[in-house]
Amino acid sequence: MSDDISKNFPPDHAPGVHALLEPEQEPKHETTGQLLFEVFCAVIFLGMIGLVFYNALLRYIFSSSYPPSEEWARFLFMYITFFGAIEAFICKKHIAVDLLVTTLEGAKRKAVDILASVCSLFALGLLLYGGVVNVLQTLDTYSVATNVNMAFINGTLPIMALVGFVVELRSLVSLVRRPASTFHKG
Repeated sequence: MSDDISKNFPPDHAPGVHALLEPEQEPKHETTGQLLFEVFCAVIFLGMIGLVFYNALLRYIFSSSYPPSEEWARFLFMYITFFGAIEAFICKKHIAVDLLVTTLEGAKRKAVDILASVCSLFALGLLLYGGVVNVLQTLDTYSVATNVNMAFINGTLPIMALVGFVVELRSLVSLVRRPASTFHKG
């Protein structure tokens, strides 16, 4: 079937055809740190699922529950959300609306990309500031069921914002250094 498509659409006219038809390759981990980070996130996610399953099992079979499991599942959900955001920033897999950007090229596209990056830095700066304030306000607050210091739980927000800020700042620097002639449509 791929030969029929290749005959009708030569590679120079349909650059994405071959990429769609080839089987996906095994994703390669760039570094040991990235692999460890993915394992860390997987353990958090599986722990959250396990705790929710355990509590559901207790409720339906024994008509009781273990309150700390609900709290730990909530904490792990917060961790997986913010650490997942870190991975999205680092791997450039975050959600982006590029409807306007894809119609521009050259200096106009570079200017819009720089403006978007500056807006992202501003938003991440606000998140970082608000996260630090939140952590400082919860230094003496402990959770009800597990007695965990809430600053430890809420500390994921400023960590995510800081990593996102650094990644976006590096991206802005590379955007500014990149020549406008290399910005193409689509």
